[in-house]
Amino acid sequence: MFINSKTLNNLWREMDGFRQEVDRLFGRQMLSPQGVGAAPALNVWEDEGAFYIEADLPGVAPDKLDVTVKEGNRLALTGERKGAEPANSVWHRQERFVGVFTRELTLPTPVDADKVQARFEHGVLKLTLPKSEAARPRKIAVKAESEAVKPPTSPPQPPLPEAGRGGVMGR
Repeated sequence: MFINSKTLNNLWREMDGFRQEVDRLFGRQMLSPQGVGAAPALNVWEDEGAFYIEADLPGVAPDKLDVTVKEGNRLALTGERKGAEPANSVWHRQERFVGVFTRELTLPTPVDADKVQARFEHGVLKLTLPKSEAARPRKIAVKAESEAVKPPTSPPQPPLPEAGRGGVMGR
């Protein structure tokens, strides 16, 4: 059976449409070829003092990235990946997103936006977001009471009426 390039292109288009429909149904648009709804894959973890985020951004120029901390605990990552436009050619598959993207993430606790560090190494954006002092765990010292310091005593209570002597219980 012979398949010409027009038939092959239609097949690829149909497969891409099916993939987009599955992405829409499951709320995932990570591989959108036009960058609509596309976002970089993230790894996020934390320790006692900071959150750490790595974003896969191959082909994105560092000067095309914008990292913003909003409202103390919301991270916004915006950027743009330029696409290649090969001359005199036909695309058969384009899975790497191109265009403008935005990825927002709400962290569980506020971070100190003035101390955020960002490095870009081999196509991976690496962020360190120190937790704010108010959000960091604090150890509370527990002091034992000594014998010399006794808590104040409560005022003496009047005696309870005895049964059978005209008290409340004897009526």
